[in-house]
Amino acid sequence: MAPQRKPKLAVWKFASCDGCQLSLLDCEDELLSVVGEVEIANFPEASRAVAKGPYDLSLVEGSVTTPHDAERIHAVRRQSKFLVTIGACATAGGIQALRNFKDVKEFTTAVYANPSYIDTLAKSTPIADHVFVDFQLRGCPISKYQLVEVISAYLNHRKPNIPSYGVCMECKQRGTVCVMVAQGTMCLGPVTHAGCNALCPSYNRGCFGCFGPKETANTNSLAKWWSGHGVSDVEIVRSFRGFNAYAEAFRKESEAYEK
Repeated sequence: MAPQRKPKLAVWKFASCDGCQLSLLDCEDELLSVVGEVEIANFPEASRAVAKGPYDLSLVEGSVTTPHDAERIHAVRRQSKFLVTIGACATAGGIQALRNFKDVKEFTTAVYANPSYIDTLAKSTPIADHVFVDFQLRGCPISKYQLVEVISAYLNHRKPNIPSYGVCMECKQRGTVCVMVAQGTMCLGPVTHAGCNALCPSYNRGCFGCFGPKETANTNSLAKWWSGHGVSDVEIVRSFRGFNAYAEAFRKESEAYEK
């Protein structure tokens, strides 16, 4: 009897810092279990060995910022049974999407001696703007535990069990006092997707929104609360323009307060 074929896992990099790929390598003991269940067919961060597709599961890190990548992501999609985007760059355009609020030519002209050599798109966009995505795993970087859960879910033909509540719930679960109520610190926790175990509030700092907007995020209410407590429009815009600046909920709220 022929041995059963292991599912093929591929990891793809677009415009990013590689931090989310490193989260997979940082899984250590969990990664050993994953390796035993799949064939890692394409993962340049870990190995030079590349096996041809099609692939059962593709993990895509990074945003689309060049014409070449806009074409390449379609090739990845065609080879992938399931495609999961990982991290803020792939799900919302990343920190590099800050350029979307300006003319990118201003930056290329300021940085490069010969900007005509730079072949770039006007905007940094998430993968879902270009191809169908089966699941989006948020974070900057992603949670390695959530990543293992997503991989396990698709290998076992079930829906990933990733919470949809906000960071405030994580603060309550760990007994962290609300920094916004107790100290008046600006915090994106009420509108940010859970996943970091409320890391920043646990150190008496406001949430920076690394995991992007949660489902039905009421950014308007939060911004009005800040404004009513003396926060300037400039500070509100800056708060929403971080790692997930181009995520729809954060983008619309920042634009509402931009002069």
